[in-house]
Amino acid sequence: MSTESDLIRRMNTAQRNQSFADSVPKDAATLILIDRSGREPKVLLGRRHQSHKFMPGKFVFPGGRIEDSDALMPAATELDPRAAAKLSLRVAGAARAPRAFALATIRETYEETGLLLGQKRGTPPAVPNSEWNAFAAAGVHPDLSQMFFIARAITPPRRPKRFDTRFFTIDAAAIAHRLDGFVGADSELVELTWIPLAQAATLDMPTITGVVLEELAARVAAGMAHDLPVPFYFMENQQFQRDLL
Repeated sequence: MSTESDLIRRMNTAQRNQSFADSVPKDAATLILIDRSGREPKVLLGRRHQSHKFMPGKFVFPGGRIEDSDALMPAATELDPRAAAKLSLRVAGAARAPRAFALATIRETYEETGLLLGQKRGTPPAVPNSEWNAFAAAGVHPDLSQMFFIARAITPPRRPKRFDTRFFTIDAAAIAHRLDGFVGADSELVELTWIPLAQAATLDMPTITGVVLEELAARVAAGMAHDLPVPFYFMENQQFQRDLL
């Protein structure tokens, strides 16, 4: 497994086009589904459509920008207080509710894969808008206590798109319902693959995706506890830094 210095070196040596006008990073969140039911853990990755201007053809985790309505979605359980506290650190300006990041990953995972994560109950949740209608129809209530906040990374300056991304993981047992027709030749993700965690880095993926996979492997080895420190990657003086939250 790579050391901390190896991870930083990979971030700093990655090829980057920094010729764009600078912009303020947008809040985003990503979710890694991990299946630990077998002898070795597997993670779910999706390959982006080749026509996308942003990371075409790359393997990524489901995720995207935070919507204002995400914080309003009710949940069966809330985030562990230790995860919520770490999500509130090192935030400039008005801070979003920590639960908004976790719920955004659940919504985005559904929109990109058709997987609904949470607890299936007899009554539907009171959804805040139509983006969550599938959860109401299936009676699925998000279960935030099962989510682990494992990393944060800010895109370097002068990139075409910049995000302040929080990375979460949740066990595949959280899949409560599946809908077909979300992945295919004309979709945002053209394929999904469950791949052993140790082999995932062999896929064509953004540098930060590979780095976070190694952070996940270290976290699995350490027992996947909420009180483990969360690595935070950001650029300072034209070099990536890795702090702990």
